[in-house]
Amino acid sequence: MNIRSTFVFMAALAAATVPPTAAGAQATQPIDYSDGSAWLCRPGQLGACAVDLTSTVVRADGSTSRELWSADPSAPVDCFYVYPTVSSDQTQNSDMTPDEAERRVIEQQFARFGSVCRPYAPSYRQVTLLGLRTVMGPDGFVLDQGLAYDDVLNAFRYYLENDNGGRGFVLIGHSQGAFILTRLVAEEIDGKPIQDRLVSALLIGAAPTVARGQDVGGSFGSIPLCRSATQTACVIAYSTFRSTVTPPENSLFGRPPSPDVTIACTNPAALGGGSGSLNAYLSGSGNTIAGARPATEWVAGAPAVGTPFVTLPGLLSAECRTNEHATYLEVTVNANPSDPRADDIGGDLTPQWGLHLVDMDIALGDLTSIVRQQGAAWRRGR
Repeated sequence: MNIRSTFVFMAALAAATVPPTAAGAQATQPIDYSDGSAWLCRPGQLGACAVDLTSTVVRADGSTSRELWSADPSAPVDCFYVYPTVSSDQTQNSDMTPDEAERRVIEQQFARFGSVCRPYAPSYRQVTLLGLRTVMGPDGFVLDQGLAYDDVLNAFRYYLENDNGGRGFVLIGHSQGAFILTRLVAEEIDGKPIQDRLVSALLIGAAPTVARGQDVGGSFGSIPLCRSATQTACVIAYSTFRSTVTPPENSLFGRPPSPDVTIACTNPAALGGGSGSLNAYLSGSGNTIAGARPATEWVAGAPAVGTPFVTLPGLLSAECRTNEHATYLEVTVNANPSDPRADDIGGDLTPQWGLHLVDMDIALGDLTSIVRQQGAAWRRGR
């Protein structure tokens, strides 16, 4: 079974009552994060972050150009990233040996931040695709405890004690990574002196909450949602659904756990509110974090894109919405069948999942731009 099929399989199992087959005992001793092999990438050891991020700009008229990218080893702040559920290890928790899936998700979601911050990405014993069955509760996934959380907490504490040196830091997580970081922010940062070093937290495809009608409360007592690109010590959070396939009653994302809170939604294309055009960076071959897909024809009748990524000005726009079931980032594809550019993107699983596979990809340009501006604002405030 390939990784994409496994995702679909796990989505179908979300309502299943049959317990998973025991996968064998898992080592529970703490990970030694002084060992460089415990990191997918970090300054001086870029590893999975040392990838080609060249992009093809595909305009509405079908014309293209090449956009180069380079890292900034002197970036003013740090980024600490926790990747989503990607491991296909046949155990409940993954091992510490990075596979193709872990390296691919770094390429697709995190490496691009290396132009605006120094990258730190620990390996951790995450709940695997197979293990998702065991952490599905009545209100969604419970992914912020056990080995996975303990590993990330240890990695973060090691980073603070040995690498941070008083620098500002950005926390970035998607899906399982964002669930873990939501708890870490609440317990380790919120209301504590270290909050002064928090540039921002990007908690994408998870479920941080705010008091209804407010930008704070809920998951965090003193850390608000970001409402401008120069605001710091704040949170960006959202889960994406198509405008044509909005969250159903059994949606896995966006449903509030109680009437007095709502799921956070900040539009990275328009932090102050309203709609905005998304600056997406999508796989040139059409791949997602869930694995290979058939090659996408980004321009009708043209040769296949030869760069690892594409960016599609004006094709996607987004706005935070609330329907009767959930609060979410509604993504509209501004298709024009009369022009030669592709009229859609991939990333769908089932209506429950929405565009979860490309939560990060569809706003990666916006997010990196915001982090650049927040990092500069944090430095000015020192």
